[in-house]
Amino acid sequence: LKAGGVAGVCVDLILFPLDTVKTRLQSPQGFRKAGGFRGIYAGVPSTAIGSFPNAAAFFITYENVKSVLPHGSSSYLSPATHMVAASLGEVVACLIRVPSEVVKQRAQVSPSSSTLRILSHTLYQEGIQGLYRGYKSTVLREIPFSLVQFPLWESLKDLWSWKQGHVVDSWQSAVCGAFAGGFAAAVTTPLDVAKTRIMLAKAGSTNASGNVLAALGGIWRTQGLSGLFAGVVPRMAAISLGGFIFLGTYEKTRQLLL
Repeated sequence: LKAGGVAGVCVDLILFPLDTVKTRLQSPQGFRKAGGFRGIYAGVPSTAIGSFPNAAAFFITYENVKSVLPHGSSSYLSPATHMVAASLGEVVACLIRVPSEVVKQRAQVSPSSSTLRILSHTLYQEGIQGLYRGYKSTVLREIPFSLVQFPLWESLKDLWSWKQGHVVDSWQSAVCGAFAGGFAAAVTTPLDVAKTRIMLAKAGSTNASGNVLAALGGIWRTQGLSGLFAGVVPRMAAISLGGFIFLGTYEKTRQLLL
């Protein structure tokens, strides 16, 4: 819990500006109208509050599921174990992440409004259900992301450990996390764009229904391939750096505590 929480807070706060740029590139009104480079820390209170419990929930689930399923460097079931553990971790973590993400993204494209004002407006207009707008699309983004990132991270660590003859250090784990995160970020960007559009959609609109395929279809028809991969560069940069900080900090904190 502590290791995951510390890792989550570090990565979310350090890389927040890149996340804001990515959200504004993906927003339907376009980068400039969404705020451009102004108010780059808009929505940060929502992230600061949600990042610790969100990351802690993920790693508690991930490590516990991993411990009860067959695993080990010699087992051919290892990648499947890491995939199942990561997927279940994301489902649990999204219960905390989605409300925080909804408020954060709406603040990022409305830098003149405070986080508290956006939260109260969302609750007034849509109720608690509004805070969970995009839960399904977030899970549908995070599970494929984790299916790529975590088995790749674990495999790279195992390979590096085998090459040098001992368990990887925390900085080596961080390097593996950067490669795994960047690759996973690139291939799941269309799902991230769809999630952003759903969370930012006005209540009652087509995208507000949360249909991921409909959102992807709309983006493809209006903007083509470039629309589906909007924000891919800042997303890859943020998640590569995030993978380095997040997984490296997690390993280092866990080693210090255990």
